[in-house]
Amino acid sequence: MKYNVICIKWGDYYGPRDVNHLCRAVKRNTRYDIDFYCFTDNPEGLDKDIIVQPMTRLDCPPPENTQYAYRKEAGLCDDNLGGLRGERVFFFDLDSLIVGNLDEFFEYPQGDGVYIINCWRHRGGRKKDRVGQASCYSFVVGTLGYIKEYFESHPKEVIAKYYTASQEYFSDKVREKWGTLNFWPDNWFKSFYDHCMPQAFLRWFVTPKLPDVAGLKMVAFHGHCGIEEAIEGVFTHDKNYFKGIRRFTKPWYKHVRPCPWILDYWK
Repeated sequence: MKYNVICIKWGDYYGPRDVNHLCRAVKRNTRYDIDFYCFTDNPEGLDKDIIVQPMTRLDCPPPENTQYAYRKEAGLCDDNLGGLRGERVFFFDLDSLIVGNLDEFFEYPQGDGVYIINCWRHRGGRKKDRVGQASCYSFVVGTLGYIKEYFESHPKEVIAKYYTASQEYFSDKVREKWGTLNFWPDNWFKSFYDHCMPQAFLRWFVTPKLPDVAGLKMVAFHGHCGIEEAIEGVFTHDKNYFKGIRRFTKPWYKHVRPCPWILDYWK
């Protein structure tokens, strides 16, 4: 059995090493054959076994057509994505750290439904079970084209409503068709910031560690602390917080001790 894994790399925020490490980790953690696709504007430096595809595009005027978040959650919904129409694909963000076997992950989806992480930040209140965390999701190419088409027809309205919360837009449109979201098992995916980091001031003294969760498969480094930052123990993606009054309210808890254990998985 062969499975299709996809990722997206645009601009210089992530480099070829991020793609290569993700591809190697996915293939290292499954007995199945994997076709690994990267949708990118610059394939330089990618491993030879990675299938390169053109960067997704949105058929609408600038500046909305260059919105990175929507080139992912809307652009990847193209009905002919990478010539994979009718095939199920499994998407991973490039800030995903694979830490466990993926066999049952690939076997899990049924039918043509969308499967996604139940967003850790929206598990209570009015958004409970209504928002997917798009670090990892799976869908059948050819079933979500309406999400891309609606954005292309109403880009200003979508951005005015959701701003950069493209995963909320994606989730709402999936529920519009299927009525609900299919979530991966909770123990499979965790957040580095929410589940590995110690609380508040302890971050200055205690090194983050993997949560003791049976069956854990991936840790998502969403937000301002990426994989390389966590390895080094810095918050380099958070420099803007040192401007203005935020310099007095943010930095004290935006701290992470070096995590060399990550290198056991990121290679």
